[in-house]
Amino acid sequence: MIVYESIKNDFLDDVYNGLIDDKIKDKIYQALGMHVGKSEYQSWTNSMQHMYKVLNTNEIPFDCGISIEYRIPNTSKRIDFIITGMDEVGRYQAIIIELKQWSEARVIREKDDIVETFINGSLKQVTHPSYQAWSYASTIKDYNQSFRNQNIELHPFAFLHNYRIIENDPLVDETMSPSVLQAPLFGKNEVDKLSKTIQKLIKKGDNKLITHIIENGVIKPSKALQDAVRSMIEGNSEFIMLDEQKEVYEQAKLLALQSMNDNRKRVLIVDGGPGTGKTVLAINLMVEMIKQDISAFYVTKNAAPRQVFKKKLKGLKKVNVNVNDLFMSSGSFCDEKTNRYDVLIVDEAHRLNEKSGMYANLGENQIKEIINSAKFSIFFIDDYQRVTDKDIGSIKELIHWASLLNTEIHQAKLVSQFRCNGSDGYLAWIDNTLQIRDTANINFEFDYDFRVFDDPNKLLETIKAKNTNNKARIIAGYCWEWPKVGQTDPDQHDIKLPQYDFSMSWNLNQSGHIFALDEQSINQAGCIHTTQGLEFDYVGIIIGPDLSYDLIQDKIITDTSKRAKSDQSIKSIRSKKDKESKRLADEIIKNTYRTLMTRGQKGCYVFCTDRNLSKYILCKMILGI
Repeated sequence: MIVYESIKNDFLDDVYNGLIDDKIKDKIYQALGMHVGKSEYQSWTNSMQHMYKVLNTNEIPFDCGISIEYRIPNTSKRIDFIITGMDEVGRYQAIIIELKQWSEARVIREKDDIVETFINGSLKQVTHPSYQAWSYASTIKDYNQSFRNQNIELHPFAFLHNYRIIENDPLVDETMSPSVLQAPLFGKNEVDKLSKTIQKLIKKGDNKLITHIIENGVIKPSKALQDAVRSMIEGNSEFIMLDEQKEVYEQAKLLALQSMNDNRKRVLIVDGGPGTGKTVLAINLMVEMIKQDISAFYVTKNAAPRQVFKKKLKGLKKVNVNVNDLFMSSGSFCDEKTNRYDVLIVDEAHRLNEKSGMYANLGENQIKEIINSAKFSIFFIDDYQRVTDKDIGSIKELIHWASLLNTEIHQAKLVSQFRCNGSDGYLAWIDNTLQIRDTANINFEFDYDFRVFDDPNKLLETIKAKNTNNKARIIAGYCWEWPKVGQTDPDQHDIKLPQYDFSMSWNLNQSGHIFALDEQSINQAGCIHTTQGLEFDYVGIIIGPDLSYDLIQDKIITDTSKRAKSDQSIKSIRSKKDKESKRLADEIIKNTYRTLMTRGQKGCYVFCTDRNLSKYILCKMILGI
C-alpha cells in the first residue's frame, strides 16, 4: 500500500505550495485509520523540503514516479520515499530512500550495524540507516513478486539531511557497518552527490507505471516459522531482521559474549506482542550461539512448538549437536547445577510455571531454576498471553528472581508486526474489542481478512476452502469436554452445537500426530495448548459460551462455569468468588481468545456461540461503536 503517489512535477508543486505534509497525513488516515502525531507530521514537513532540493533539477525526469510511505508487504513497516523510472535502455528502476532527521550519531563498534543517536530527546541505540534501507529493500524483493516478474532493479539509499558527513566518518565506513556497501548513505552536505546518483540511474520517466506495478504486485505469503526452521538450523537466512529485531539480536549476542568472558550472570527480558517475531529471534539466536561454540538451547513450556520443530528437523545432520536436544522443556532445570549452560533462550516465558513435573511436585520455581542454570538467559515474553492459572511468567516476576540471584538485568521491546498481514492496528483493535485495554483503534480499517460467521458449518467450509497448502485450521475455546476415552478416534465428536447440526472432534491425541502439521487436522479443532507459539495462514475461531456480551452493561462477560471440566487452565480459581480470582479468570479467558485470534497471518474468521457477542463484534467492525 502506498500512501502518497504522484509524478515528480506534482510532488515539487505540493512541497512548494506547502501541501505535502497535509496530503500525506490525510491519506494515512484514509488508508490506515491512523491519526499522525506531531513529530511524524513535522518530519514530513522537514524531509520533503530536502527531497525537493535533491529532485529539483531538469536532469531528473519530471514524469518519474514518486511514492511516499509505502507499506512493506506482510509487515507494519513503511518506506519513506521511492523514486521510479527507467535507465537509458528502458530497464525499470526503483530507488528507495530512508530519510532521517538526525544531526548526530555514533557507531557502536561492538555491534554490527547498530548506531547511537538522539530520538525524541533521549539517546537510543538503533539500526544503522543503511542497514534499515537494505533490510527494507530485501524484504520488498522477498515478498513483492512483481520486482522479480517485471525485472525491476531496486536501489536502497539512506539520506541523513541534517547530518554533516566529515572525512573518515565512521557512519559511512563499511568496516564499521557493512550495509553501507549495499545501501550508500548521504549527508546534508551531499545533496548534489545524491541527486547525481539518482540521475545516473533514472534517465526516463515512467509516469507512475512502476508505482502501479509495485502497488498492485503479487504478494508472496509470509513464511511460517515451522516451515523455515530446518533451513534456519542449517545456517540459512530465512527471515530478514528489521529494526528492533536487529537491535535485540545484536544486544543478545554482545551480552552472551560478555557473560562467557567474565562469567557474570545476565538476563535479557524481551517484551513483544503476538507476531512481533519473538520465536524467529529465539531460533536465530540459538543458531548464532551454536556457530560461536556457545552451548545454547531453546526452552519453552509449550509442547506443541517443540514437537513441530523436532518433526521438521528429523534426520538433520548439519549441526554438531543432536537437534532433538536443542529444544527443552521449561521443567528440565529443577536439579541443575549453577551455570550448567552457557545460554538458555526461553520462548513464551509468560507460560512458565512455579512447579514442574507431571504432578507439579518438582522444583521450586521455573524462573529461578532457569536463571540459575545459565550464565546468560533470554526471556521472550508477552504479559497478555498468560492463559492458565498456573502461568506465573511476567516481566515483574522475571525482574524479581533475577535480582534475588544477583543477575545483571537488561530489557528490550519488540513492536513491529509480522503477522495479521502486518497490521499493528488489528492487534490494538482486538484488545479494545475484547475490553482487555482501551486503545485508539475503534474502527476496523485494516488490510486484514477478518470475518464474523453466524453458522459454524459455514466457518468450517470456508476454512477448508482456504486450506490449499495445509495452513488453515479450526481452533476452539476449551468449552467442550475432551474425554480420555476416544482421544485417538476422529469419529468421536466432542464439540457439539446441535442447534446448528454441527459437531467436530478435538485434535487427535495419538503418537506422531501433530495438529499444526498433519493434513487430517483440518477435520479437527485445536485449542490454545496446541496452537500457542505457532501460526497459520487462516484460522477459524469458535468462541465458546465462556465469553459473551451483556447488552445492558455494554460489557464483555467471562464465565468460568462454561469451561469444560477437563480444562486445567482455571482449576484453582474455578469455584472461587473473591475479587482477585474473578479478575484473574477474566484475564485468562480474554487472553486465550486474544491469542487464538492472532494466530492467522492472512485472516481470522470467528463464530460466537453467544449471538450478542457476534453482533457486538460486527458493530465494532462496521461502525466502530
